Amino acid sequence: MTLPDNTAVNASGDDACPLQHGDEGDAPRVQTRTLRTLSISQILSGVAVAGSLPAGSLLVASISGSEALAGLAQTSSLLGSAVMALPLAALALKRGRRVSLVTGYSLAGVGALVVVLGSASRTLPLIFVGIFLVGFATAAANQARFAATDLAPEHRVGRAFAWVAWAATIGAILGPNLIDPAGSVALGWGLPQLSGAYVMCAAALLMGCLVLTTFLRPDPYLTSVRRGGSVRGGPPSIADGYRELRRQPRAMLGIGVIVAGHVVMVMVMVMTPVYMKHVDVSLSVIGLVISAHVAGMYALSPMVGWAVDRLGPFAMVGVGIAVLITACITCSVTPANHDLTLGAGLFLLGVGWSCTLIAGSAMLTEAIDPRHRPAVQGLSDLSMNAAGAVGGIMAGLIVAALSYSALALLALVPLALLCAALATPACRRRSNARSI
Repeated sequence: MTLPDNTAVNASGDDACPLQHGDEGDAPRVQTRTLRTLSISQILSGVAVAGSLPAGSLLVASISGSEALAGLAQTSSLLGSAVMALPLAALALKRGRRVSLVTGYSLAGVGALVVVLGSASRTLPLIFVGIFLVGFATAAANQARFAATDLAPEHRVGRAFAWVAWAATIGAILGPNLIDPAGSVALGWGLPQLSGAYVMCAAALLMGCLVLTTFLRPDPYLTSVRRGGSVRGGPPSIADGYRELRRQPRAMLGIGVIVAGHVVMVMVMVMTPVYMKHVDVSLSVIGLVISAHVAGMYALSPMVGWAVDRLGPFAMVGVGIAVLITACITCSVTPANHDLTLGAGLFLLGVGWSCTLIAGSAMLTEAIDPRHRPAVQGLSDLSMNAAGAVGGIMAGLIVAALSYSALALLALVPLALLCAALATPACRRRSNARSI
């Protein structure tokens, strides 16, 4: 890989000469500080994103009176994440992780303020634009997990990734439970109650930017490039990654697993707050249910990763499918006011998503040459979030036309298609064979 242009590197100040060859003794210290900084930023972004997720659907539903439009709130956020995945990756290649992450979080913070303005004026287009921008925070958070591996020794790459991913759990559990007090603050300022979640979102993202700007020094990506030297031919492009992906059926299967699990999760999760609000469940209770879901998504990620390594990704895909089926059936038969059972269903929904995401990512990583992994990972994120956006649209339309129970059952369709694909002999041979 060639070194990014000198102008961009020198603009980073302290990154001008971070770790030269022979200075590897400082690497553990730099990596420890990098993990700590990224973990703190993940906690803050978790508060911001998880706190705004249920509030967005409820805000749109309260203004529009339409459950179909409520489903579009989550869809807008997913579209924002999908659209920003590749630009942030390209920015990281040129300017480093710090510039890329701060850019993503800053634009998302602006989006949160746009939502506040839109809610105060009851302007739905403005709210959707703001929620779209808030989705940039998810794209940045996804990239932050990979930034944790830039300086990690080969035998600790998995643990570095898992640690930063797990740190997001803290903020993701706190965020939904702060909706109620944030709403009280918003009311005190003369703003709509639900806009308080986006005031909190903007504040948390601003703090995350300050943490990254101050402490993510030296930049982990730029430092890793200098330590590794240069490789002839320069870094591969996104087009190179796409061509590599097409040559690796196992990698394509991995993306299919990731997409199917994500669509199921989004379809059920996005409409659960609206379903519970039908019987006037309080915001604090809704927040607890969403917290249970997010805990299932991230809290067990180190254990899931260990199981993928020990049992193999193909076996854990089966576990994830089974857990997702259980979750969907549980949600479909649970009344809206049975918050404990819905919380259990959404917790299982998060665990099943975690299994398919990590197992699918392992398939992808094993099949792709290291030079092409960043590009293919960006394409995977793009596919996942674009498919989730479609799932969010479908979820709102299904609930409006049928019911939440029907939605939870129809969400099983992507899993049925995935099972059919996995059952084919050719797919089994490819999934069990390692790429050469």
